[in-house]
Amino acid sequence: MTTGPAPVVAGRSSTTRWRARYRLVPWWVRVSVVYLVARLVTGAMLVAFASVQTANSFTVQHPSYLSFASIWDGAWYRVIASSGYPSTLPVDTAGHITENAWAFMPAYPFLVRGLMVLTGASFEAVAVAVSFAAGWGAALVFRRLMGRFLDDGRATFATVLFCVAPVSAVFQVAYAEAMGLFLLLVALLLMVDRRWWTMLPVVLLLGMTRPTGLAFALLVVLVLGAWAVRPAWVRETGRLTVRRAVPPLVVGVVSGLVGLAWPAIAWAVTGVPKAYTDTELAWRSSYIGWQELVPFTPWIQGFGWWFRQPAGGVLLAVAVVGFAVFVLHPAARRIGLELRLWGIAYVVYLLAVFFPQSSTWRILLPIAPLLGIVALPRSRVYRVLLVVVCLGLQWVWLYTCWWVDGYDWTPP
Repeated sequence: MTTGPAPVVAGRSSTTRWRARYRLVPWWVRVSVVYLVARLVTGAMLVAFASVQTANSFTVQHPSYLSFASIWDGAWYRVIASSGYPSTLPVDTAGHITENAWAFMPAYPFLVRGLMVLTGASFEAVAVAVSFAAGWGAALVFRRLMGRFLDDGRATFATVLFCVAPVSAVFQVAYAEAMGLFLLLVALLLMVDRRWWTMLPVVLLLGMTRPTGLAFALLVVLVLGAWAVRPAWVRETGRLTVRRAVPPLVVGVVSGLVGLAWPAIAWAVTGVPKAYTDTELAWRSSYIGWQELVPFTPWIQGFGWWFRQPAGGVLLAVAVVGFAVFVLHPAARRIGLELRLWGIAYVVYLLAVFFPQSSTWRILLPIAPLLGIVALPRSRVYRVLLVVVCLGLQWVWLYTCWWVDGYDWTPP
């Protein structure tokens, strides 16, 4: 008895064809589509909030998208792009330095200024366009970086999370985060590939875009330390030698110097030794008053302010331990030593100098490479649910931080 060919299941055949077509699409096209769709969704949210925005110190009632996307720190970047930095620091009646432009690094606003001169376009148009393009580049580099450690499916899903993250609106507003994140991811990719000398100009520009120079220098120290103690932890064969140590040491020194350069420049221009740090302290004075910067005390002060003690101290300890477990968990090894050490270095830096408040979620964006850990589970339900949660948290972040609701004390 003969039998005919097995019946073809239509759904399975269709799925197979779509998967085959998907694999033919270049990876950068796939990432670009994800990024553009994500930006359209976030853009729709921003437009919705702009449509109900009342007049405030930043904008008129019902502002345009570009105007609404250029509020908060965007107003400071506009000041820098148009008139640079003040040589005389503003002070209050008690002599304390108040909020001013020295809190913001120069690379982003100066680039925006240069493009404004070349194109004749407005600050809002150029600033948002630079962020959009930098965010696009960051998504592409992020996918390459994830691909160094994860399979195609996980690397792509990590990139989806990167594009729809709760604070991903910074990829399309007048903030320096997108440019800083692009440079950081390029530097991390070059580190993973051990292209130390190529990293130097990237590290220099990164340190003048966002205050990450000292954190990146710490990362280099941690990588060298791991290499010296346990060579098997890094991808090189053999122990660390002087010849091998020189290039990363140079990168670490340069990164550390550029991390200290901006405070030195502020001092030189204004004549005030603590011009930069006192300017940064002005932003936390409304919470805890005027205090000196003592390393590793801001988070204790901040959690105490938000949750009162001893609850604040307990919650801070839980958060730190939870992060350590997350990064040091055996599954986290899938994303490589360098990316996990970067997360540790950056969080240590924040614990040393940053005061936790409403902009904390945006400030945590540089640990985005740790999304590779979050992307490890293959469950479709898990992945869909995670994307939905991220989009929901985008709305929450925009409502809480970006939209100006009367006297708003929750800046993004």
